[in-house]
Amino acid sequence: MKTFDYLIVGSGITGATLAYLLHQRGKKVLVLEKRGAVGGNVATRVEDDVIIHEYGPHIFHTSDERAWAFLNAHCEVYPYINTPLAFYKGKYYNMPFNMNTFHQLFGVNTPEEAKARIAEEVAREGITDPKNLEEQALSLVGRTIYETLIHGYTEKQWGRKASELPASIIKRLPLRFEYNNNYFNDVYQGQVKGGYSVFIENLLQGIEVRRNTDFLADREGYLDLADKVIYTGRVDELFGFCYGRLEWRSLRFESEWKRVDEFQPMAVVNYTDKEPAYTRITEHKKFDPSCPNHHSTYVTYEYPDSFAEGKIPYYTVNDEKNMALANRYIELAKRQGNLILAGRLATYRYLDMDDALMEAFALAETLE
Repeated sequence: MKTFDYLIVGSGITGATLAYLLHQRGKKVLVLEKRGAVGGNVATRVEDDVIIHEYGPHIFHTSDERAWAFLNAHCEVYPYINTPLAFYKGKYYNMPFNMNTFHQLFGVNTPEEAKARIAEEVAREGITDPKNLEEQALSLVGRTIYETLIHGYTEKQWGRKASELPASIIKRLPLRFEYNNNYFNDVYQGQVKGGYSVFIENLLQGIEVRRNTDFLADREGYLDLADKVIYTGRVDELFGFCYGRLEWRSLRFESEWKRVDEFQPMAVVNYTDKEPAYTRITEHKKFDPSCPNHHSTYVTYEYPDSFAEGKIPYYTVNDEKNMALANRYIELAKRQGNLILAGRLATYRYLDMDDALMEAFALAETLE
C-alpha cells in the first residue's frame, strides 16, 4: 500500500503548483526538496527589509488571465514595470531596443529615420544566409546595435565567440519603433510582496514537504512511497547519464551591501561590453518601491559560468546535439509507467514563470 498518491520532486513553481492543484483535489502529496528552502530558482529571502532574489532577478509577467489570477489568489502582487538599462563604455542605453535606444545610438528622432539607419547598416553587411549568431544579428540589426548591445554580452553569456555560436540562438531581435522602455509586451506585470518564496510557501500549506532531501540518493525507497512520481529535476541525472550528459550554462553571484542610498539608476543594469566580466548588476531594493531606505543597498554581480556537478543549471544549450539527447531521455521517461516529467530541468527548456504555471495547469488536468 502506497502512502501517497503523488510524490513531487522539486518545489519550484512547477512542483509547488502541481502539489497545490493535486492537494486541492484531495490527493495525498509529498514534496521532496533538495535545498534547504522551497522555491527553486525563484526563492527569495528578506534581509534588513530588502527582498533578495537569491538566484537572479525575477519579474512575473504574462498575458494569460488564469496565470495572473492564480498568482494574485495566493499572494499580494504590486505593479512593477521592468525597465532595465544597458551600460557600454561609460554610457547608459535603454532596453529593449526602442526609439530611446535608437536616439541614443544614432541621434534619430522618428521611426522612419531609425528604420532607414538600421536598414542601411543591414544592407552594408550584405549577409543573406547567416551561418552563425554574429552573422544572424548583423543581418537583423546592423553593426552599431550589435557591437554596442549584443556582441560582448552574448560572448560572456555563452562563454564562446559569437561567430562560433549557432544562428538559431537569435531567431529574431525585437525592435520597437516607439518611445517605450517597458521590457515586456505582456498585459500583466508585477512583483510579489514579501518575495516569491511567500507565493511558494502559500501554495504548499497543508502539504508535507521534506527539505534537504535528495530523491536520487534513495530513489527506490522514495518510489515505494507513492503511486506516481512527478519529477522536476535534471532528466539526464535521473537516469544516471546513461545516454550522456546534457549541456547547461550556469551563473555565479557575488553580493554585498553598499553604504549608499542607491547604487544604480534601475534595479537591473546589463553590462554589454566584454569587460567587466559580469553581465549584469541587480540592486534588489529597487524592485520594491515601499522598501525603507536605511542608507544602504544590497547589490548582486552576476557572472556567466560553465556548468559542472555541484553548480546550479540555469540555461539549456539548445543545439541539435543536446535537443536530440534530451528527447532520448524524455522518451525513456515515458516508458517508465508511473513517472511524469515536468518543468524546465526535466524537459530541457527555458520557461518563464507564467509558462511554468500554465504547463502545470495543463498537466494537472491530465492526472487522475
